[in-house]
Amino acid sequence: MCDEHRTEAAPETSVADRHPRTRPCRPAEARRAVERAVSERCRATHTPFKPQALSDALLVTSELTTNAILHGGGITDFHVVVEGRGVCVSVSDRSAALPVAKDHTDPHGRCRPGGHGWPIICRLARDVRVTDLPSGGKQITAVVPLS
Repeated sequence: MCDEHRTEAAPETSVADRHPRTRPCRPAEARRAVERAVSERCRATHTPFKPQALSDALLVTSELTTNAILHGGGITDFHVVVEGRGVCVSVSDRSAALPVAKDHTDPHGRCRPGGHGWPIICRLARDVRVTDLPSGGKQITAVVPLS
């Protein structure tokens, strides 16, 4: 997904398959939801996780939510599911525009701020999907390994 964009129809999922929905307004709220979901699942299943893996999932969450706010017209939906040995984070926004990695320098060779979020997401997640939403906008789902 990160090298070539592909989109797909919005998947059908039941509410029972997800952690209770919240719609965070800020990346910090989304990170807390991911941390809570991972901690609850690992405690319930007696499954350990590596602290670095949780840090990776929290960074991906921050980048997805920040990008939705800065480039997607705001967060319209958010959910997190811990399944198997990974955490699946989905963030929806109002924009149908696909995410892009930007050059870190301008045409004059000067450094530009920003543009690091999408490459970070692609590097840390094992699966990244962009789904067009029937009501408009998109959902980006990233699965980050916990082991």
